[in-house]
Amino acid sequence: MADDSTFSKEAAHELATVKAATLIESLPWLKRFSGKIVVVKFGGNAMVNDDLKRAFAEDMVYLRYAGLHPVVVHGGGPQISAALKEQGIQSEFRGGYRVTTTEAITVVRDVLAGEVNREIVDLMNEHGAGIGVGVFGDGGSLFTGEKKGVVVDGEHFDLGHVGDITHVDPSGVLDAIRANQIPVVSSIAIDDAHPDQALNVNADAAAAALAIALGASKLMMLTDVPGLYRNWPDRDSIIDLIAVEELRELLPSLESGMIPKMTACLDAVVGGVGGATIIDGRIPHSILLEVFTLRGAGTEVIPDPSRRTENQNTHAEIGRRGPASPIQHPEHADDTKGNAR
Repeated sequence: MADDSTFSKEAAHELATVKAATLIESLPWLKRFSGKIVVVKFGGNAMVNDDLKRAFAEDMVYLRYAGLHPVVVHGGGPQISAALKEQGIQSEFRGGYRVTTTEAITVVRDVLAGEVNREIVDLMNEHGAGIGVGVFGDGGSLFTGEKKGVVVDGEHFDLGHVGDITHVDPSGVLDAIRANQIPVVSSIAIDDAHPDQALNVNADAAAAALAIALGASKLMMLTDVPGLYRNWPDRDSIIDLIAVEELRELLPSLESGMIPKMTACLDAVVGGVGGATIIDGRIPHSILLEVFTLRGAGTEVIPDPSRRTENQNTHAEIGRRGPASPIQHPEHADDTKGNAR
């Protein structure tokens, strides 16, 4: 009769075999994305759960050491609300946007740059000093924007220091990539009409605009749902792949919380990004599941329906996703492109 040590050795060997199979499964993805830029929008529950934050930082560092160039874009809604409450500033929302007064924009900048950005960078740097670096949206004119208002029930409201991105200068981010660092970007823009003032911009839109400006191979958006549902709340209607035209038709019928995220994915793909994926950030290491496994994760927006056939024909080589459009290496990227109007 075999003793416990025999069973233990067999179990260890079986586990090692599974690990080896997973590493081999990632080989086509490493070939596809090596040297390419991938932009990741960090948000949802992953931003407030300590274990998920740490897992996210590990994922980004893993991607970098695996030869990819991850770029992180973040907002900070929960942290901003908490800071405003602490300082006695009321949080008011109109049409889904936070009304941002002159007093509030100072708090927003401090929270995004001094709290959220720094924490992400510090978690990355636990795995190598200097591998993560903060790049601020209103620093060096990375994001330039213009103020926006909103119409609710036929009435126009002034949102204060809230705006849309009109131009992206990715040179600072590219400098960090060339230095083999992971840029961590805050979603704050300079007001084009008043360069001494800042604008609070939607982090989903900021991630899409930066992905376009960088010529990214992929945009990934962390959310609190498994993906896009065709007929919510039917959980069996989750969509694996959706082409641009189909998404345009579906967009008006989506839940309000998904519209900004799917609009950002749509804009990114139309703007030349190889693919844009909605990923459930509540799952630890969901980024690695998306990038490196045949199963993938979430819902991917693709340029056109013909890519569905490509995915079927090339499954054995690159998994369920179709090949991305060729993207320039950052050393050869055109720093002048990036108008995100």
